[in-house]
Amino acid sequence: MGPDSHLLTATDDKRGWLAHGDGVAPHRHADGQLLYPSAGVLATTTERGTWVAPPNRVVWTPPGFEHGHRAYGQTDVRVVEMARGLCASLPDRPMVFSVSPLLREVLLVLTGGRALRPGARDRLREVAVDELADLGEEDLYLPEPADDRLRAVTGLLHADPANPSTLAQLGRTVGASERTLSRLFRTELGMSFHRWRSLLRVQHALVRLVEGDAVIDTATRLGWANPTSFIEAFTAVVGQTPGRYQAELRRGDR
Repeated sequence: MGPDSHLLTATDDKRGWLAHGDGVAPHRHADGQLLYPSAGVLATTTERGTWVAPPNRVVWTPPGFEHGHRAYGQTDVRVVEMARGLCASLPDRPMVFSVSPLLREVLLVLTGGRALRPGARDRLREVAVDELADLGEEDLYLPEPADDRLRAVTGLLHADPANPSTLAQLGRTVGASERTLSRLFRTELGMSFHRWRSLLRVQHALVRLVEGDAVIDTATRLGWANPTSFIEAFTAVVGQTPGRYQAELRRGDR
């Protein structure tokens, strides 16, 4: 854990840099938190799955919900504390939201160390809640199953996201039928096998691009049939092409 990792567990609005690979062990907060990586990528993990936030996303963690963090790339983390009275208007589970221009400015002001007039900080938090209520959930959440058969399949894919095996082939490896596994993906995780694997690969792509891998190399190493398929999948989830995303990361490092 890097020297600034404690900044994610303090009790006031703050800003801190995490080095690549720095992590924060699972913990809970009495209040809620918004975590905005204005540079780098922040992964938040719970027993339910993993949420990944690049610089155009913000992670919400509700009060009392155990979670841990890991940074990918030099990550500038902005942390905004949300008192329980405001948390009632926000989801009761972790979530990733897009960052509107207004929300971004609110988060930067709250964590910028600037002295604010009495009551201004609370009013800015209320603005943040209003913005989040209108934005809706993003697709950068990868759920994890409870069923042992499904966990065996997802475990194989976590170990090798580029694994090209079909669901039937994976099923033979773990001793479950394709039909059973397909049903479990739908009922437990709320998505198809192909959708889950695509989200897994996109999460890994976010990290590889932060580390400086080329778009074509990222597509190949993560198992996409061709760069076009990767670009389409990445853009559908992240809202911008991998090339534009990587260019914005480089601008943020200057």
